[in-house]
Amino acid sequence: MATSTPVRHAWRALTGLLIITGVLFGINALGVYVFKGSAWTPDLALDLQGGTQIILQAQTEDGADPTSEQLNQAVTIIRQRVDASGVGEADVTTEGGKNIVVQIPGEADEQTRERIQASAQLQLRPVLYSGSPATTYIGDDNTATPYPTPDPSLESTPTTSPTNGSDTSWITPALQAEFLAYDCADQNNSPGSAPTDEPLITCDEDGTAKYILGPVELDGTSIDDATAGINSQNGQWVINITFDGEGTSTFGEISQRLYNETSPLNQFAFVLDGKVLSAPSMNGVILDGKPQISGSFTQESAQSLADQLKYGALPLSFAVVSSDTISATLGSQQLQIGFIAGLIGLALVALYSLVVYRALGSIIIASLAVMAVLTYIALCILAWRMGFRLSLAGVAGLIVTIGFTADSFIVYFERIRDELRDGKSITAAVEDGWGRAKRTIYISKSVNILAAVVLYILADSTVKGFAFTLGLTTAIDILIFILFTHPVLQLLARTRFFGSGHPLSGLDPTALGAVYRGRAQFRAPTAVATGRTSRSRGEAERRQTIAERKRAAELENTDAASKSKKGES
Repeated sequence: MATSTPVRHAWRALTGLLIITGVLFGINALGVYVFKGSAWTPDLALDLQGGTQIILQAQTEDGADPTSEQLNQAVTIIRQRVDASGVGEADVTTEGGKNIVVQIPGEADEQTRERIQASAQLQLRPVLYSGSPATTYIGDDNTATPYPTPDPSLESTPTTSPTNGSDTSWITPALQAEFLAYDCADQNNSPGSAPTDEPLITCDEDGTAKYILGPVELDGTSIDDATAGINSQNGQWVINITFDGEGTSTFGEISQRLYNETSPLNQFAFVLDGKVLSAPSMNGVILDGKPQISGSFTQESAQSLADQLKYGALPLSFAVVSSDTISATLGSQQLQIGFIAGLIGLALVALYSLVVYRALGSIIIASLAVMAVLTYIALCILAWRMGFRLSLAGVAGLIVTIGFTADSFIVYFERIRDELRDGKSITAAVEDGWGRAKRTIYISKSVNILAAVVLYILADSTVKGFAFTLGLTTAIDILIFILFTHPVLQLLARTRFFGSGHPLSGLDPTALGAVYRGRAQFRAPTAVATGRTSRSRGEAERRQTIAERKRAAELENTDAASKSKKGES
């Protein structure tokens, strides 16, 4: 019964792998046939598929070139807009002294074009109401129930005319119902399109708070400057804002009104592209036009908010110089070259495996095939759910992984061979070799994944595809080893061909040099196989550790001394 335990374990592992594969294909099938959002081929990035290129030229009042700081902030804002539209692998860069180039894989829809071409809008709005981003409530049956879609018949006009931006008369039954049903996670919501003289429902950038904001009372053009600094009294990071003359007057009136209100009516929100950057409360009347925002800021977060406030409404307008479709001809050639390189790599690995490991190499080939299937379907699902697009850098990551995976096979198989050289049976060598090899493999793969994560976080966007595919395939590689490679070898070790150590199996103990009974204790070769076992002994001696060689030398010296004494006697 004990010998059948690994067999049962192997079949359970293979069954689990089959279930995982079926689930992945089922998820993608739902995306293709039910939700109509997925496909049976991965989405390609701009460098492989071609796409849309939009060139924006900055327009200044005096015709001078904008500063590099202004252009870089515009690039950041535009990139955030493109990412919010769900487009992956987009490239936003500066060109020359006044141009911004936006490259998007595939054909950009009209909504994405509007996001890119619209000027950044920084607005200051009073807070009328704030709450959690939940879109459900606990019903009478103690289950979460979604808030209903607002009824069009609800009153949408204030019953009394609001007297100022903080008047709660702005909140009508229709607006309240819309607030409850508003989903912060829904990227289709476009809060930035609300008229400036009407309330706005929106969320903060993290989606952790939801607001009803009053009409716009100031915009970003009223901000002369915004800097990050340290409060001299408590040592905390703050943002110092300076308004222009008109902004100073208007903000002074707002501060007088909000200072006497209770929360959340004493708050005002800085809104960029419809998202709340910050919603501080008014802690005093500010008439000099130099308010200070305090909170739990770090140096980085304070500087980031200061830059967004300073450049949220750029002193620039952008004119669309060109909007063209990039040909995919070059990308197709690159993809074909990458595909050929991958096939060459696979062929070399397969050839090496069959030459060195003989029939055992077929397990490497089968494992790589299973890994290719899981990686392919995973890329299809990620393209659907995350907007991931396979770039040329991503293809390079897939090709590199072939070598990493082959290296893991070598570690595993050589561990098994080491156990055979120790005189163990093939079934025992498979189990003990796995126990020793998996630690090395886990450490190696952990380093690969860590490198991929660091590279993805720190590298340029053009390299992120490489890091992502490297990390993904490394994780799949570990899964294949646990659920396919080792279980298959457990089963094959109990077949006659592999279990008997056939010369073509790659597990022939004699060919591997298993000619000693224990550590440094060699069996005497038989006369029939003198030539072969001499080669085997040489192999075994080369595989010995330093300690084993010293022990063998000591035994030889002892034997020589014993023979010398016998000769003298």
